[in-house]
Amino acid sequence: MEDEHPDVLTIGQLAHRTGLPVRTLRFWSDEGAVPPVDRSASGYRLYDAESVARVELVRTLRELGLGLDDVCRVLSGRTTVAEVADAHVAALDAQIRSLKVSRAVLSTVSKRGSTAQETALMNRLARLSAAERKQIIDEFKEEVFGGLDVDPHLRDRMRTFSIDLPDDPTPEQVDAWIELAELVRDSGFRGRMRTWMELNTPAPGQGRPPGATIWWARQVVQTVAEVRGRGITPEGPAAAEVLSDLFGDADRAAVLRSLEAGIEAGAERYRGLVARVRGQYASPDASEELEWLARALRAADQAAPAVPPLPRMV
Repeated sequence: MEDEHPDVLTIGQLAHRTGLPVRTLRFWSDEGAVPPVDRSASGYRLYDAESVARVELVRTLRELGLGLDDVCRVLSGRTTVAEVADAHVAALDAQIRSLKVSRAVLSTVSKRGSTAQETALMNRLARLSAAERKQIIDEFKEEVFGGLDVDPHLRDRMRTFSIDLPDDPTPEQVDAWIELAELVRDSGFRGRMRTWMELNTPAPGQGRPPGATIWWARQVVQTVAEVRGRGITPEGPAAAEVLSDLFGDADRAAVLRSLEAGIEAGAERYRGLVARVRGQYASPDASEELEWLARALRAADQAAPAVPPLPRMV
């Protein structure tokens, strides 16, 4: 055979030169990616030096994830490597996004110890389209914020505030979205949030209701955190000074109602999830500080002297 074709290689010799299995080369040859340049008198496939270079190109493109159909199109000149690469990058991006979602769902399932039914629900929530995610949030906004007698500027801000995943979310964002979607679809949570908003949303031309600053000003939480760090108990006399510094002569009963409504609604959890979905910094959960504040307000109310009744007119 070598005498008949001194400058060609058998498929075994080609395999030896390239380090690839014979069965791989035979498959590529059958698919037209590495066709033989000739055949021996006995019908064996024969290849030349150009075939070696062709094998290396096919191997490179296959390692980059291209299918043999695309490889053959490149080799035949029907398309270019750049054109195929551009399409493949887009496909890889979509695959990566899908894999990130899968990883996030599986991670959440692992952390929660979820059942098969819960896993299926989380997977559906994670793979919703942008329009479907928007619908969930819009329905939540309408039930919680709709019809509130608020300043038009504030109403516009509520409506336009976006809560959605970016095109290329991190696993942490997907995980937060799953939890947020479950939360805002819960009718009980929506009702509690509505009550909380009614207590904390300023009416047109009016200032914020007593207690609203607890949720919008983080210095309140920071102050309580420092107080707790010093070991001051909410029922102790020092707590009364803290309340005086924070709220002055504000209606503390209204402050407590606002605070309890927010705690019951899970406002801190909602705030943190929204920040995580949006990829923003989420300040540490302040639930313990808010509970301390509520206990201090209750203790102060119980310790307040009773107002004596007015004398009866005779």
